[in-house]
Amino acid sequence: MRQELLSLPKTLAEDVARNLVMVAKLLDEDPEQAYAYSRVALRLASRVAAVREAAGFASYATAKYSEALAEFRAARRMSGSPDLWPVMADCERGLGRPERAMAMAGEPEVQKLDRAGQVEMRLVAAGARRDMGQPDAAVVTLQGPELASTSIQPWTARLRYAYAEALLEVGREEEAREWFAKALEADQGGTTNASDRLAELDGVEFTDALDPGAEAADEVPDEAGTETGDGEGIEAAKAEAENTPEGQPENGAEAGSVTVDPEERDKD
Repeated sequence: MRQELLSLPKTLAEDVARNLVMVAKLLDEDPEQAYAYSRVALRLASRVAAVREAAGFASYATAKYSEALAEFRAARRMSGSPDLWPVMADCERGLGRPERAMAMAGEPEVQKLDRAGQVEMRLVAAGARRDMGQPDAAVVTLQGPELASTSIQPWTARLRYAYAEALLEVGREEEAREWFAKALEADQGGTTNASDRLAELDGVEFTDALDPGAEAADEVPDEAGTETGDGEGIEAAKAEAENTPEGQPENGAEAGSVTVDPEERDKD
């Protein structure tokens, strides 16, 4: 990317670079803001392949699949690299055209991809199969040496997770649970929610301790009107008891009345 920016005047190159840095920084946490920065970079240097690619990923992250596909195609024409082929196919899925994604999975460009790119293409193809109502075909699509490998690669967790999802869709729950566990084992960067899916299958429910609603639900009033586990309620009850004069009526006796011992009454 730096090499591509060197083709621009220095001041312009610096402005474009700043915007691209912000795109990369915000893409995951604030995709809408990243998209805004990408449009600025695109306006400044639309003839730079790296800028078109960054704009494509920002559009993709905000589900603007038509824009993303146009930017990826432009970047691919400029650079000649096949690396964007899988994400281009996924844009076709996003546009509701899984058949086109499947057609792209069979194109010669796939053979030019490295191993990671081919795994990515397989994930997209499996997703397209599921979109087309072919869950059994999705299971078969994901099977291969990469899935069977015990080595952990950057794409391993996502591949295992996708396979578990496909198995679950065809009713193979026990196998799905096994592969969710394998995905969790490989998910060193937290890229999937395999732990949550395992909990769902095991019938485990989690309560957020920081959720005010959950905390309020846990505070159930007791018979005295204080809240279980509420120190203030207990102290208030104690203070009320201490301030009650001797002989104060209890159990609903009216205020100001006096309880008289029957024997004393008889003496009188």
